[in-house]
Amino acid sequence: MADAEAPLLRPAEDDGDEAAPLAGVSDFRGRPVSRGGSGGWRSALFVVVLEIAGNFAFFGVSSNLITYLTGPLGHSNAAAAAAVNAWSGTACLMPLLGALVADSWLGRYRSIILACTLYILGYGMVTLASTLLQQSSLPAGDIHTSSGPSLLQVAFFYASLYLIAMAQGADKPCALAFAADQFDPEHPKERASRSSLFNWWFFSMAVGISISVAVVSYIQENVGWGIGFGMLCAIMVCTFIVFLSGTPTYRFCAPTTDVESPFARLGRSLGTLIKSSSFPFSTNGHQDEDVVAKSEEVRSMLRLLPIWAACLAYGVAYAQIMTLFNKQGRTLDRCIFRGLELPPAALQTLGPASILLFVPIYDRLLVPALGRLTGKPSGLTLLQRMGAGMAVSMGAIIAAALVEGQRLETARQHGLVDDVGATVPMSWVWLVPQYVMMGVADVLAVVGMQEFFYDQMPRELRSLGLALYFSVMGIGGFISSALISFIDRVTRSGGGDGWFADNLNRAHLNYFYWLLAGLSATELVLFVWLASSYTYNNNHKRLQH
Repeated sequence: MADAEAPLLRPAEDDGDEAAPLAGVSDFRGRPVSRGGSGGWRSALFVVVLEIAGNFAFFGVSSNLITYLTGPLGHSNAAAAAAVNAWSGTACLMPLLGALVADSWLGRYRSIILACTLYILGYGMVTLASTLLQQSSLPAGDIHTSSGPSLLQVAFFYASLYLIAMAQGADKPCALAFAADQFDPEHPKERASRSSLFNWWFFSMAVGISISVAVVSYIQENVGWGIGFGMLCAIMVCTFIVFLSGTPTYRFCAPTTDVESPFARLGRSLGTLIKSSSFPFSTNGHQDEDVVAKSEEVRSMLRLLPIWAACLAYGVAYAQIMTLFNKQGRTLDRCIFRGLELPPAALQTLGPASILLFVPIYDRLLVPALGRLTGKPSGLTLLQRMGAGMAVSMGAIIAAALVEGQRLETARQHGLVDDVGATVPMSWVWLVPQYVMMGVADVLAVVGMQEFFYDQMPRELRSLGLALYFSVMGIGGFISSALISFIDRVTRSGGGDGWFADNLNRAHLNYFYWLLAGLSATELVLFVWLASSYTYNNNHKRLQH
């Protein structure tokens, strides 16, 4: 491989080598590419723009979805929260399937193309569904004679949502990896740029989410749901065109048709481990070495599963941001200026905003300070970082429980218990601690999980490693959905209002939050016990020390 660098990344005296062909990569037509004419930031930024738009659109739907379900679709609070958690859980689990398809057949570029196609179709259908439902609805004065949306309308809306979830599966395991492919890991300056990409990726996502949650939710509730959803579809069409326009500059990893699929390799290694456990002795020395190598590879992956399971309660806590936190905010005084009221979903911008503030604080202040104490350049190990995030998220849930208890007490003091639509005389500022703490927890736990599951997987299975991180959030969403449905059924069985009553002033969200705090505490104890005995692979040891 030519030891050359792209402009802005290399010393001037090496400029003559930038036209040399790079080994192992080609352009979209399979032709050799040079460092100077391909890859680098010029190519990665096309992917970054697409992903910012993708997150903008996804959170434009997810952050305010519970409001749409309890409003135009007429769901109860419990049913809407369970539906949102199930959908978001599916969107986070689909990357497991997407990683399989991308690594085995489609490749990353074509998987992104498929994802964009599904995104545009899904957001277009959501726009059509909400527009048709609005046109078929009776005026507000006739609401008592309305029979609500038809089963076909509801089914069409959910079909469009799950198309978006499928698009997430094709997109999430591939986009970041494809952007990282635009940098040469064997070249010092490009390798440094690739590390910078991971930092700016998370930062950029937080910017996109912040703007989306604040702007789109306001348009949806004050201008129209169809216009709000339609804007997301238009944005995805435009950024898809931008992504395609960068195709001539992309570096495509050369196909390795003589190498078996990473997932076939995983299955073969599992078979080898089982066989070696049954027949531990062999007369073939070379075969013994191969068996030992494959068995160790599988064991290293199996050791990740207990850590993965211990992270699930974090996914359950995370699921409340877009559902019950939103419903809490709707009952509070959300005025910020005279005549200007924040949509409840806009409060979710507090999380990404805290991420934007905490990332530089963590990177520039805490990491060096912790590094001096621990003797590690990274300050904390990946597992220590994840554990710290879990502790902060537990604190956020405790804060949410305390605030909800205060909100219920204030409603009782002002005689608002039976007034469903009343605004409780408490400022939205009360919710700031729980949102900010969840944002800080994201910087610690989410980034830690991304790097941990990526770093500790074999190189050929790192798409699966990133998918494992997404599955924590996915299964956490399903657990939350099942818990809400079960608790709602049990607490309403005696004819009472239940913990998730449609009139939140008669509900008991604080009880549910305390239950989640208990689960988080149990998870944290289990995680610390598992982490204390975990041995990192050699690559991570080298990076840490």
